[in-house]
Amino acid sequence: MSGASFSRVIALQLNVKPGALTDNLARARALLVQSGAAAGCLVVLPELWATGFDYPRCVELAGRTPALLEELRQLAAASGLVIGGSLLELPEGKGKEKKPWNTFFIVDANGVVGKYRKQHLFGFWHEDRFFAAGDRPVPITTAHGAVGPLVCYDLRFPELAAGHTFAGAQLLLVSAQWPKSRLDHWRILLQARAVENQAFVVGCNSCGPGGEIEFGGHSMVVGPDGHILAEGGQEEEVVSCALPHGAVETLRSRFCTVAERPWPGHDRDKICALSELLVKIKRIRSLGGRVAFTNGCFDLLHSGHVSYLEHARRTADLLIIGLNSDASVRRLKGDSRPVNSEQDRARVLAALGCVDFVTIFNEDTPRDLITALLPDVLVKGADWAEDEIAGAVEVKAAGGRVERVVFEHQCSTTALIEKIRY
Repeated sequence: MSGASFSRVIALQLNVKPGALTDNLARARALLVQSGAAAGCLVVLPELWATGFDYPRCVELAGRTPALLEELRQLAAASGLVIGGSLLELPEGKGKEKKPWNTFFIVDANGVVGKYRKQHLFGFWHEDRFFAAGDRPVPITTAHGAVGPLVCYDLRFPELAAGHTFAGAQLLLVSAQWPKSRLDHWRILLQARAVENQAFVVGCNSCGPGGEIEFGGHSMVVGPDGHILAEGGQEEEVVSCALPHGAVETLRSRFCTVAERPWPGHDRDKICALSELLVKIKRIRSLGGRVAFTNGCFDLLHSGHVSYLEHARRTADLLIIGLNSDASVRRLKGDSRPVNSEQDRARVLAALGCVDFVTIFNEDTPRDLITALLPDVLVKGADWAEDEIAGAVEVKAAGGRVERVVFEHQCSTTALIEKIRY
């Protein structure tokens, strides 16, 4: 069943007042009544529609989300609706010092159908200081088909929308607080995501003043060919539209860009000498990219290594692995190691999607390599005390930080070798 099987899509364009949860909820209810939403309709709300960006109280306000979700469930049940929009989500079992997520929830009569956590935090508004970034950006399956949620700044990253549509979504939903000063970007990007994914896009934006920022409104529904099917103005209002049946299938029957995903590169190109790597990193840093670094022998790659490297990659915008050379491994682990040569080990690591660059070093520790690179984040296993981690002092002195990762899988290369032998 396609994402276009909703009887109607409705965007409730609100003037979201920071911290005014009761008032925001009352006006959302009033707009919902005004919309005339009936069974089979999909209703979309703006980003953080109940609380806005009240940073000092974000943890406190996140505690109100379960009650808000129950409110949405009751509203959905009363009229047979599906309702989506972003709210603060506090991680379960974690203390108040932890950051909440900005989460797009989809709710129907039975409760939460699924959720999507904002992937890209807008550093210009200091979101990264108060919120945690999400992971696992996958579509949400509703009774009317799969939908692909995005939250505001995520709209600028086409790979997220492409991932949703490749996984089956024909309808992309954008919950936003997009400023009036960049309203032209809002329209262009919504249309671009529709055209390149041959999918319907519903963008629900906040409007009017919100703290020190004026939000742009102009919530809209865009067809899979890029034409705007419905658009609001700059005041609170309801933007409503029926989705033409079969439009996605007809367009994709002519040519389907969503399905075309050739493998474009050669992973072995990720393996670099330090001199080449320094040039590449300089270019990336000139754009504001943050660099994470970790190191190891990675002789027999196992699930423990992979989960660790995925965590390491999530700490920054790219991940460099410093790989011990064969000679270095022999000095550390004895003449029987490594099992695999440095080139073979580097080639396997380079094939991992979470790895951006691999460079081989010959010393017993990567201290000189780390000093040359000065990563923004130095990642090591939690079994290492911070004062024992090579390069930690240098990285912190340069303004970086150390991240110690707890291993999710208790695997051992030595144990694997022993198992193979006997």
